[in-house]
Amino acid sequence: MQTQNQGATPKRKVFISYHHANDQGYKESLLTFNDTHDIFIDASVDTGDIDDSLSNETIRQKIRDEYLANSTVTILLVGTETKFRKHVDWELYSSMFDGSVNRKSGILVINLPSTNSELSIAAHPNEKVVVHPEIQSWTTVNTRTEYESRYPFMPDRIIDNLLKTEAKISVVPWSKLTVDNLAFLIEATFQGRDSCQYDLSRDMRRADFNP
Repeated sequence: MQTQNQGATPKRKVFISYHHANDQGYKESLLTFNDTHDIFIDASVDTGDIDDSLSNETIRQKIRDEYLANSTVTILLVGTETKFRKHVDWELYSSMFDGSVNRKSGILVINLPSTNSELSIAAHPNEKVVVHPEIQSWTTVNTRTEYESRYPFMPDRIIDNLLKTEAKISVVPWSKLTVDNLAFLIEATFQGRDSCQYDLSRDMRRADFNP
């Protein structure tokens, strides 16, 4: 990550979803970066102690109303095995769910260096200019096959929603995380959350699977 001068942006409450066993170091690095530059409020808690014998609806309700209750933006850190983790899928589903007690969150996806991906998706107004000024032309992707080819480690639930433009999910590589970029992305994700129309048709993952 790189350092730039941060503009005056409000601090939002952020939940960080990630694969604990593989990517804990990146989460800690992100929080250390935030401690230095005061970009967001960390609202992350460990959902690993939820009883997986509970029903999908009970798990969703517990995560949305107990674990995610104070957050409005979910940052997903994508590593090489993130897509197979049931707790990550539960956190994503619960972040997307617009509950009667707690509203849906905006979602920002960050590809970690282990994925070897430098590709980006800009879903918010002015994002291409602010975050990606060096990119002169953008490619439109319309099919699941194309997304899976470009992002082989992306969770299926995220690809479901990348295919739905109303979901407004941005994807950036870890290398783009300057202070200004991260502040912009979190604020843009927060501002766009209410208008997001997420695809929640996929059942919640009930088990981890390692290929």
